[in-house]
Amino acid sequence: MGNLSASYRDIDALDGTLCREMFTLFEQYYDAVTLQQFLRDLQSKTVAILLTDEDGVLQGFSTLEVVYFESEDGPAIALFSGDTIISHKHWGEQKLSYAWCYFAGQVKRRNPDLPLYWFLIVKGHRTYRYLPAFTRKFYPNYREATPPKLQRIIDQLAADKFGAAYQTDAGVVHFPESQGHLRPRWTELDEKILGKPHVAYFLRANPGFARGDELVCITELCEQNMRFVSRTAFIQGMNSCLDGVTSDRASPESAAV
Repeated sequence: MGNLSASYRDIDALDGTLCREMFTLFEQYYDAVTLQQFLRDLQSKTVAILLTDEDGVLQGFSTLEVVYFESEDGPAIALFSGDTIISHKHWGEQKLSYAWCYFAGQVKRRNPDLPLYWFLIVKGHRTYRYLPAFTRKFYPNYREATPPKLQRIIDQLAADKFGAAYQTDAGVVHFPESQGHLRPRWTELDEKILGKPHVAYFLRANPGFARGDELVCITELCEQNMRFVSRTAFIQGMNSCLDGVTSDRASPESAAV
């Protein structure tokens, strides 16, 4: 436990051995995934954030795609979250969360005048709970309806990314055959978890999560909308001289944070 390090890698800089290590970790937690599918999805991303222990063993990762798009108000950016996994031995540790928010801050630093959104599709309640942990306003949620403007952004991004697999009325991405879903061991819910309002909402909004349906979510990444810990990392990313973003594509170098 502890002593974890996070580093950034451009997707093009990942070698075959590391990609297979990432897949080996991923398939410990997900069914209905293949190496070929995993690698195809990986190549569509911009950056990987890697989490390693003091022996250099991979303990988690998150992949991101930086998406530039035109909204009704003009140019904007979305960070699309791809595959994310952390070994259950390290659940509760915040190194990956910090590195993710730091990277988002670096993207914002490069594009200070453009709105920056976190666009993610959610397979499980643990991932959904990052939204209230990181941000104050996120959608969809149990408290209020999604504002029409943000709903149009959700629909635009999801349709562009997933085509007919995006079910507009339900707000979920659904494939005829699962493209990956959590193994049953990791979907078990006790009464304490079921009583949490965000978890209860996720289960209502995405009843097909166990077979791979994914709830489409969005939140704006800006200082005013971020909670203390995530905002601190975000601001450090905006201000740091450690430039993890090395190109207009917003792809980072192998820099540790």
